[in-house]
Amino acid sequence: MNPLIKILGTWKGNQGIDLAPKPVEDENNPYYETLSIEPLDSTIENAEAQELLAVIYRQVVREKATDKISHSEVGYWLWDKETNKVMNSFTIPRGVCVLAAGDFTTQNNELTLSVNADINDSNGSIAQSEFMVSKANIRSFKREFKVVENALSYSQETVVDIYGKVFHHTDTNLLTKVI
Repeated sequence: MNPLIKILGTWKGNQGIDLAPKPVEDENNPYYETLSIEPLDSTIENAEAQELLAVIYRQVVREKATDKISHSEVGYWLWDKETNKVMNSFTIPRGVCVLAAGDFTTQNNELTLSVNADINDSNGSIAQSEFMVSKANIRSFKREFKVVENALSYSQETVVDIYGKVFHHTDTNLLTKVI
């Protein structure tokens, strides 16, 4: 059975915690977000040898203190029926594209999607603009989604070389399905 069916819908959460790098003092920013996930109408074929099922999503994150958008992301979750692996490909408007690959598990009605990408890995990769490579070079990324009924929690970590230090930028939130 396609594991991506469990993540379809519109999800909202207001318990987000963003530990972000800053030049002087790192910040812990509370946030809220909307995550909309929709199915694609057909199976995707690659070179007549691979079949993928996919969902498309858009995530918008706003800081609670200012109501400003602090993160926007558009992407796909993909499931390879033959290998039973999942991938998460997405773009953020900072000149960054990520392809993270991994696995999923289901246990006691809980779905867990776990993916990662590294700049030196052929299974998952990170493409960055020249500016990002020189000023905020992303070295790795990992994300875990957990879905139980109408609750979706996630944690993610982006390792970035910024402001003269290697920083582990983390985000976590708990979302509820509203549609």
